[in-house]
Amino acid sequence: MKKEMAKLGLTLMLYASLACASLAIVYAITKDSINRQGEIQLQTSLKDIFPQAVSFDPIQGLTSTDPNIKFEAAYEVKGGTAPLGIAVKAIGPSYGGPATLLVGVDLLRTISGVRIMALTDTPGLGMNATNPTYYVNKAKKTTFLGQFDGKALTDPFQVKNDVVAITAATISSRSITNIIKAAGDAAIAYMNAQASTAPADGSAQPQTGAAVDSAQPQAGGK
Repeated sequence: MKKEMAKLGLTLMLYASLACASLAIVYAITKDSINRQGEIQLQTSLKDIFPQAVSFDPIQGLTSTDPNIKFEAAYEVKGGTAPLGIAVKAIGPSYGGPATLLVGVDLLRTISGVRIMALTDTPGLGMNATNPTYYVNKAKKTTFLGQFDGKALTDPFQVKNDVVAITAATISSRSITNIIKAAGDAAIAYMNAQASTAPADGSAQPQTGAAVDSAQPQAGGK
């Protein structure tokens, strides 16, 4: 019996080792492809939010006032030589785990657009945030994300007040709204700081370099 148990244990160990090795090989093969797809998604989303942009220059110095919301990257958006606004890639907790959003803020201090880069909330409920045919206003065909287009960051950004929630997905709605608001406020703070330190001839340049914070937020509750 002991010999049979030991043999079984060795067999299971061998299978586990082979499985781990296979996963490592698959990851090594697909890693570059995944990274390329992520970059394509990012560039496409940036152009969707700022269609007139010709460049997206990485910047640093944005700070989140919410400890659970982190900024993976931020960009100064330019149309030729003139700035158009700021784009922030932010990650925060939602119902199904961390959600990643790209939030654009224009020079009028309003939301120019929002794109969801990653979301794992409940299909048919929280995932309706990504559904282009799910409308929070059917008459105007306004999607959940669409209601933020042109929204002033001086607004409350409160679900069931000035933000229409996704039906039966209040937590997802509130989580996404909080991420948008945090990214928007940080973008405005950055623009205000740049404006206050700019010399009279307007020659000040923003800090460049990736704005990355690898800390992961805790997953949200129900």
